[in-house]
Amino acid sequence: MFLLFHAIACCLSNPVDPPDNSLPWIGYTELQTNLPGGRHANVKTMRARLVRADGSAGRPLADELAMEPDSWTQFAGWSPEGTLAVIGRGWQSPENAKWEEEHESFRHTPEGWLLDSYLVDIATGQAINVTAVERVSFYNSVFFWPSDPTKLGLTALVNGTSKPFLMDRDGRNKTDLNRNSLGFVYGLNSSRDGRRIAYHENYQVFLADADGSNRIHVQTGNPFNFCPTWSPDGEWVLFVSGEHYNCHPHLVRSDGTGLKKIADRGGYRGVVEFLDVFDFHGGSSDIPVWSADGKSVFYTAQVDQNVELFQVTLAGETVRLTTTASGTLHYHPQPSANGLQLLYGSKRAGVRQVFVKTLADQSEVRLTDLATGRGAMWPHWQPRPGTAK
Repeated sequence: MFLLFHAIACCLSNPVDPPDNSLPWIGYTELQTNLPGGRHANVKTMRARLVRADGSAGRPLADELAMEPDSWTQFAGWSPEGTLAVIGRGWQSPENAKWEEEHESFRHTPEGWLLDSYLVDIATGQAINVTAVERVSFYNSVFFWPSDPTKLGLTALVNGTSKPFLMDRDGRNKTDLNRNSLGFVYGLNSSRDGRRIAYHENYQVFLADADGSNRIHVQTGNPFNFCPTWSPDGEWVLFVSGEHYNCHPHLVRSDGTGLKKIADRGGYRGVVEFLDVFDFHGGSSDIPVWSADGKSVFYTAQVDQNVELFQVTLAGETVRLTTTASGTLHYHPQPSANGLQLLYGSKRAGVRQVFVKTLADQSEVRLTDLATGRGAMWPHWQPRPGTAK
């Protein structure tokens, strides 16, 4: 699990051709991956970036948020209409970073950490720190609430416990969605109609109404259950379940019944390492995602020395989408809103790049062109007018 969130990408299109502004933006994060000193030495180089879906017009976004030493930015999502980017802005003190490296553990304190979420207008660059308004935590992440663009979902670390909130788009009027529990809550996700939520608490999955009431514990019998997400029609919830580092895609109906495993990850630990040096935390969670129509799921699985991309129907019929050179690692698949393309990261020849595949003919375009020692992570499609739900 990576809790949130410098390199320069080269455009892959012909430099004499103007960029195609009809194509959606891809938001992602670039960083150095091979600096000595461990996690913080590399994480503090992270910068949010944009690139068109054909690899053209690459540019930085909100670099001014990371001007303070030991700070960084990470691309974390989009507003429903695609005009605002959600940018995580992090800072850690060198002293705290040194302690974490020595103890191989996180130490989240107000003195040593600050993680906030900004809404950034991609046209003007205006950035608003919504988590600083009526602040409840020094460690925050947000997402836009489906079906109601005036609301944001917030996950905040409060007194050492991660808590889910619903709040106004300007950061005010926070409502604790799990006020009757002291458990550690992560992976908050809302159904498309905004009426239901899902999350995992102490690695157990719960479903509830949007205000946190009528909570249902999904009984899997497994100790590790992680990152539930609602299907587009709100009928199913997708998550991984099993043992830590040995968990697989599962589905359950919206009422908590009908639990079933739909695929096996073949020994894949489900964590993608984003550094080329030792990282005490081990990387970023690589979880399955819904197709645009909700009729299938994209996921990654181990095949010999590779991690390849797969698609599986709700009935468990699986198609392998990539067959690549030995040592290739795919991660973080994201389908386009029209369902025709798949966005993902892939580590090839030792470098993590971002790619787009057209599913009909399996053609692939590389969006970034990074040198050894740099990497591209956490890509997100820009919603297009009329496609966001």
